[in-house]
Amino acid sequence: MSNTKSTPPQERERPDEREVRAERDRETARELGAAGSQLSTAPREESLANLPAMGVIGWARWFWRQLTSMRVALILLFLLSLGAIPGSLIPQNSVDELKVQTFKGLHTTVSPIYEKLQFFDVYSSVWFSAIYILLFVSLIGCIVPRTGTFVGQLRSRPPGAPKRLTRLPAYTTWRTEAEPEQVREAALAMMRKRRYRAHEAGDAVAAEKGYLREAGNLMFHIALIVMLVAFAWGQLFKSEGGKLVVEGDGFSNTITQYDDFKSGSLYDKDSLAPFSFTLDDFVGTYERSGPQIGTPRTYEARITYSEGAYGTSKKAVIKVNEPLVVDGTKVYLNAHGYAPVVSVKDGRGKEVYKAAVPLLPIDNNVTSSGAIKVMDGYRDKKGEKEQLGFQAFFVPTFAGSGKGTMFSQFPAADMPVLALNGFHGSLGVDSGLPQNVYQLNTSKMKEFKDSQGKQLKQRLLVGDTMKLPGGAGSITFEGLQEWASFQISEQPASGWALTGAIGAIAGLAGSLFIQRRRVWIRAVRGADGVTVVEMAGLGRSESAKLPEELADLAVTLNAVAPTAPGPDTDPDTDPDSGTHVVAASSAEPSEGAEK
Repeated sequence: MSNTKSTPPQERERPDEREVRAERDRETARELGAAGSQLSTAPREESLANLPAMGVIGWARWFWRQLTSMRVALILLFLLSLGAIPGSLIPQNSVDELKVQTFKGLHTTVSPIYEKLQFFDVYSSVWFSAIYILLFVSLIGCIVPRTGTFVGQLRSRPPGAPKRLTRLPAYTTWRTEAEPEQVREAALAMMRKRRYRAHEAGDAVAAEKGYLREAGNLMFHIALIVMLVAFAWGQLFKSEGGKLVVEGDGFSNTITQYDDFKSGSLYDKDSLAPFSFTLDDFVGTYERSGPQIGTPRTYEARITYSEGAYGTSKKAVIKVNEPLVVDGTKVYLNAHGYAPVVSVKDGRGKEVYKAAVPLLPIDNNVTSSGAIKVMDGYRDKKGEKEQLGFQAFFVPTFAGSGKGTMFSQFPAADMPVLALNGFHGSLGVDSGLPQNVYQLNTSKMKEFKDSQGKQLKQRLLVGDTMKLPGGAGSITFEGLQEWASFQISEQPASGWALTGAIGAIAGLAGSLFIQRRRVWIRAVRGADGVTVVEMAGLGRSESAKLPEELADLAVTLNAVAPTAPGPDTDPDTDPDSGTHVVAASSAEPSEGAEK
């Protein structure tokens, strides 16, 4: 075997050298013909100089080419990623309007700018939607023609060998005493055994391999479209709500039962999955020693649920990241806290209020705060109707008097203490304005005073009672229950989004690691009657693997058609194969390997 070569990397060229090289490339392309055609389905880019007269059609054609190019698709994908940054860092109206209002109150300078840029509604903004739609159109416009081209390539045979195989980046040749027909027959069998698509074209065998590269490329683009459609569908038809449930209470999947509810613009609220559940018990255990003290070990909500209006009751356990799934709706366990049970009596000793009042945690040890509101049934010592309100501060594990501030030392209810201070008057709930159930509006209320004229406040253990001054009644800490907060969400097309992500990764791996290449093996009888075998390869991109693969094929074929002895045999002859190896002095570049 002799004359094996590969194209060296190109050095930086001057403008005049580039012109000479371009002319030489065009000449090479004419010589290679169909054999040097593109090894990918990507359309060739056009420059403005090659466009027709720049009328409306010309500009439209140029714009469409640019929009459907890979470069523009990557730019749009990058812009989409940049656009998602403010949506992650800045509170969104679609997620939490209260946080948005709080942000505006704290940042009065930048908030008007963010408002004009639609940074509080990023994912429904005009600019984000424009990027999203353009990316979608770009991918569609890229895939459709490339798919047609790829199908055409699969249905066609590999092109015949060019006249001068020496112009290709990988080339080898030797002389053999075997007949040309025998060499071509052996070459055809060898290439098919190596899973090449091969056929005999004239005096040469043409073979091609690596179609999975283009299949992976198309798969990647299609997977991106699937992901975009899935995300858009999920945003338009999603629903998400929250519900806080105290032990013993339940939830029915209707709009009026939610504490908060948000949905996509095309979601039909009548399509909520019919189911209900009751929180039987919340079980939480925590690490009691070591560096991870207070870390949850058991954190689960035990429920009884039923599907439909008349479904059979079933037991289930909801854990973090292990939701209950009912008819496509997922019920996640979000948070946990305590609900002290309190009872309130008026001045005549009549119980007018008794309930478990959920309080919101403010730290990891479940120190909690909230409000207790007695809106109906209470009368003061004169018998007149009045409303009561109590600011509540609760710790599940109290350190003890004189041992620091009143903050919980551990998340479990080892020593629960409830601190209260009371007000009487109007809670403001009859004004028609929405009010936070965890906060007390004291603008129309008066504080209860103790015998010394100071604010009435007291710490209560379970069973303790705080007497209200002037015979106004009392409030008793009766016991303790736990609550769990659930997120009920319906996210359609999430499975399609996952499928698209997996498909994109698989397609990208195929397009990166599989090389599309063509190999030609020509066997003709020389002027002296000895068969001359030429082998050449052409890849989509320059790679060291192509010459190595061609050398492996040549060695295999050389075993069937061994090198013929000749008078030019020199001491460099390989004693095992009898092949004569000579390095080429120069290598002309070839067309067809896409850059």
